[in-house]
Amino acid sequence: MTDRELVVLVARRDPNEKEERFQSSLEELQSLTETANGDVCKILTQKRDRVHPATYVGEGKLEEIRLAAEETEADLVIFNDELSPGQLRNISNAVGLRVIDRSQLILDIFASRARTKEGKLQVELAQLQYLLPRLAGQGTELSRLGGGIGTRGPGETKLESDRRHIRRRIDDIKGRLETVVKQREQYRKRRKENRAFQIAIVGYTNAGKSTFFNRVTQSDSFEENLLFATLDPLTRQVGLPSGFQALLSDTVGFIQDLPTTLIAAFRSTLEEVTEADFIIHMVDASHPDHNQQERTVLKLLSDLNADHLPMITVYNKKDLLETDFIPDAHPSVTVSVHDPIDRTRILKKVEKVLQDEWHEYDVFLPASNGKTIQQFKQYTMITSMTFLEDREGYALHGFIHPDHPLRHEIL
Repeated sequence: MTDRELVVLVARRDPNEKEERFQSSLEELQSLTETANGDVCKILTQKRDRVHPATYVGEGKLEEIRLAAEETEADLVIFNDELSPGQLRNISNAVGLRVIDRSQLILDIFASRARTKEGKLQVELAQLQYLLPRLAGQGTELSRLGGGIGTRGPGETKLESDRRHIRRRIDDIKGRLETVVKQREQYRKRRKENRAFQIAIVGYTNAGKSTFFNRVTQSDSFEENLLFATLDPLTRQVGLPSGFQALLSDTVGFIQDLPTTLIAAFRSTLEEVTEADFIIHMVDASHPDHNQQERTVLKLLSDLNADHLPMITVYNKKDLLETDFIPDAHPSVTVSVHDPIDRTRILKKVEKVLQDEWHEYDVFLPASNGKTIQQFKQYTMITSMTFLEDREGYALHGFIHPDHPLRHEIL
């Protein structure tokens, strides 16, 4: 671990904004800073109607930031809002320190979290798109991103060659990502052809998605009590209590005020959600602002046109609750994903919701027809299976997806 940087946080509160929403956003900024290996040494807030076009906050507050940074020997100032290129430059000059905003902080965390080639490319794309309009006055920032700048042509300014280099790199990354997206579409197509049933776990960052995913799939995706521990979507097979086989995908955590460049960059990752047949929405029930977090996720699902899919809401971390919990959403289940009994309850709840949506069936299959029996076990939800000796076969009762090709076996 590198030495932790000392950080001063700055946030403006709009007088129309609810106190809880403001506090929750500020606490989130603090968690993000800690996740990025920073130590918050001072928090400064200002209630202000509108943003100062040149310096975001007023002159008096700027001086206060400068003094606070001097007193605490801070290395960095982070603003809880997206700053314009001009504001970044002016504030940095006024306080004599490196200044970044919430978006840059999130991008930085994403950069340190990306594990796969695709994840790394997506983060770099978002960083470059964010950096491009902010190039002026950021001479030192490029070297930090490891941009190997091409040689300058005669009479060209450094800035122009930087810009051209970045644009070229952006085009290059977009091209590579298109290839990845095509591969992903191929996988999805194959899964659809195989009639694989897809369940996507979504939720606010740090709600417990990866913990649940790892326990029910015996997988080892990255799991830590940090924001954005998972960036790269993983898909594994999971058996539901009836024996029905499904594919479970763990997705990137959502967060309020996510930088637009990031949402665009992670489009293909988030598309795992839109391709799903079912959604498990994981909520940290112990979080003081879980209602707002829930709304953020539902809004993003609606933006992705995935809000029509069947869904259960899992209120997680019940072991940390101090009062009685009343769920907002239905159908829902309140659990601790560390408890194996609770994990089974979640999977049973998924089956219950599917049974309400699917068609109930009764079918008799001769024992000699092993392949079809196996298909019924894998692709439908069998609730009872009885061997009838006189007829040498099995009487099956269960539920099947209305469009599944196996329906033609059911007379």
